Amino acid sequence: MQEKHHDREKIMCKVSNAIAKSKPAFQRQCLICKGGRLLCGLPSCPILDKINIQVPCQEKLSESMFGPAPSIFVGWKNYPDVFTGPMAALSPENAQVLDDPGKWYGAGFADIIRMRSLLVRTKIKQNVRAKTKIIEDSQEIALAVNPTDVEIDFVKKPAYSLGFSTMSQPMGASGILKKLRLAENPKIPKGVDYVVSDDLNSTDAVSKLRDMGFDVYYLTNVLASGVLGADERKKLVPTRWSITAIDDMLAKVLMERVRQYPQINEFMVYTNTYLENHFEVLLIPGNWEFEQFEAWAPKTLWTMANDQPVIQQDGEGFEGRTDYAINEGGGYYAGRFAAAEAMDRMGRQARVVIFREIYETYIMPVGVWEVRENVRHAFMNKPKKFAALDEALKDIGSRLRIPTDEYVKRSEVLRQKRLSDYF
Repeated sequence: MQEKHHDREKIMCKVSNAIAKSKPAFQRQCLICKGGRLLCGLPSCPILDKINIQVPCQEKLSESMFGPAPSIFVGWKNYPDVFTGPMAALSPENAQVLDDPGKWYGAGFADIIRMRSLLVRTKIKQNVRAKTKIIEDSQEIALAVNPTDVEIDFVKKPAYSLGFSTMSQPMGASGILKKLRLAENPKIPKGVDYVVSDDLNSTDAVSKLRDMGFDVYYLTNVLASGVLGADERKKLVPTRWSITAIDDMLAKVLMERVRQYPQINEFMVYTNTYLENHFEVLLIPGNWEFEQFEAWAPKTLWTMANDQPVIQQDGEGFEGRTDYAINEGGGYYAGRFAAAEAMDRMGRQARVVIFREIYETYIMPVGVWEVRENVRHAFMNKPKKFAALDEALKDIGSRLRIPTDEYVKRSEVLRQKRLSDYF
């Protein structure tokens, strides 16, 4: 009994040290809770989950590795001299899934931590325009449709960080790369090889690859690897930038098509909830417009100083936008892409309004893929249909925690009164 108690105390100490070191906004509540009282409302403590998952994973790490690499990662700090390298899997049987958020839907916070903990980020500093052997090998890994077996030597044994970031999804262990060797020929489809070898700009190349059936997550890796664009313009793109860039490029291509489609003739509402985020998607008859609300409950990691919900809004008219959606950042572009994708699939255009409510139990950031997949899955659900806007808003209001009036008074789309709204 004493041994178990001692182990528990050691873990509690690790939790306190990790919180103090990373200084998350939730620090006071986490220090009071220490994973035992679950004050955040989640079924398990993400910090304890991270420790309990990573401790056994640490035993698998060494200065040399052999195994599949499903993707690459390009950092952004100190740009244009950034850390880059393959993501190597500690679990060969799950390698295909570990860095593909499109396959994560339905997984909980602990599952996501577990998957991320099974990926080792290899790092070596490179200039984004460099043409080194490591970059060339990394590009082949990014283009491959299946994980590629690699042999890796590190400067020293990789290590995990217990800290949490309010900006990025959970990361696994990382280590400075000393040597990389591809242990097999990467499986790159001929069509992909043709597109990246052609003298196309990035947008045209990405559009062609999507039309060939490649999803946004694959394309994010391809863009990050630096293989797209004219030769003189090719360069590595930090992964966090490539995520939003792909959402933006693809949405613009899709919106060009959507603007040509006939309008819907009734109000439609789609709903979805996942990872402590609730989404209502409202389609209004009319020409394409897009607006998204991001409403944060008070006392989350991002709103500790607030006693009331915080509502952010970004949007654009029929012609689109030319400036960055500063209020919501990458989440806006992820939601807009998913909405444009769905409207293109329908062959219709509409004014689209997305209501996103983030609950106080969303205490661990997982990345903007969660927005993209929530909206995608909302459109997979059967919509409710209404003859008038007020009926649709009343239905939406029955599921939102914040009164719809709070959204309407901030809205560019919902405050536009048109003849069709009254019939």
